[in-house]
Amino acid sequence: MSDDVNPQRRTLLGMAALGLAAGPLSLTTATAQAATSASVAPSTQGRGTHTAFAPLKTVRAGSLNVGYAEAGPADGPAVLLLHGWPYDIYSYVDVAPQLAASGYRVLVPYLRGYGTTRFLSEETARNGQQAAIAVDAMDFLDALKVETAILGGFDWGARTVNIMAALWPQRFRGMVSVSGYLIGSQEQNRKPLPPKAELQWWYQYYFATARGEAGYRQYTRDFARLIWEQASPRWAFDDATFDRSATAFQNPDHVAISIDNYRWRLGLAPGEAKYNDIEAKLAAFPDIAVPTITMEGDANGAPHPDPSAYAKKFTGKYQFRLVTGGIGHNLPQEAPQPFAQAIIDVTKL
Repeated sequence: MSDDVNPQRRTLLGMAALGLAAGPLSLTTATAQAATSASVAPSTQGRGTHTAFAPLKTVRAGSLNVGYAEAGPADGPAVLLLHGWPYDIYSYVDVAPQLAASGYRVLVPYLRGYGTTRFLSEETARNGQQAAIAVDAMDFLDALKVETAILGGFDWGARTVNIMAALWPQRFRGMVSVSGYLIGSQEQNRKPLPPKAELQWWYQYYFATARGEAGYRQYTRDFARLIWEQASPRWAFDDATFDRSATAFQNPDHVAISIDNYRWRLGLAPGEAKYNDIEAKLAAFPDIAVPTITMEGDANGAPHPDPSAYAKKFTGKYQFRLVTGGIGHNLPQEAPQPFAQAIIDVTKL
């Protein structure tokens, strides 16, 4: 994907991601956003410094046995960091040590369908809808007896922390969300976009077909690498960096969860009835009052909303930060220092 998307087109692409085209964000103004904006100077400080976590842990949480990395003191303020697709916990391999050194307890779980996370039962639906992933994350915190936490995420992870902060705000002290407000709904996703905007979602429509599912299963690594290159066109990651993450896609449920996630968005997968109440709340696009910093890289090649499109969805203390210097979609891994600093700053706004 090109990194020179103009603001109007970017807004259209972002609304597809949000499921909010012509929806409840229409009153948001660029002026309101500018009052709480900040630019972060080009920085790759800390990038590539670390290549591994401490030995991974597991915990039984809800319908899953969750594999996760942990860093920092056990009694420190908890930070939950969630990855996206097709990425994994290594998006935070340089963020976690910086936060741990500042006294935070950092928790980085593999989402369902990734890495060492496994379903407890073969009978459980391999469901990738947004509510299911959010409930997984809440179950994970409950299993570890974490009462309050700071949230951070990008891509699927950003959508998930948005949901958690919107529906269970009493549990969270702050949130850092790359690309802003990403809560969606099947109803809004039924609305078509202009052809150039639809083109950016080519993989979503590919996944809607049997050929797409078979293609992703056969060429998972190649597919993931292509997405990395398109979403972060100026990130010169090496083979070793990609290979560390690609092992997570060998999870036996990875393809099923990935395909279901994108089919659910288009209304081609039904989801599960037990999540209907949550999805009904999300379809109203709830405001988020938890203190929030949203972030964007200046070279994000993936579909994402213009910051002016979502500023008013954050009704508490709020700031937007643009990270310059060719930073793409995988912002925590490409610019770990600015992301870690945002986690530290969000409770001090």
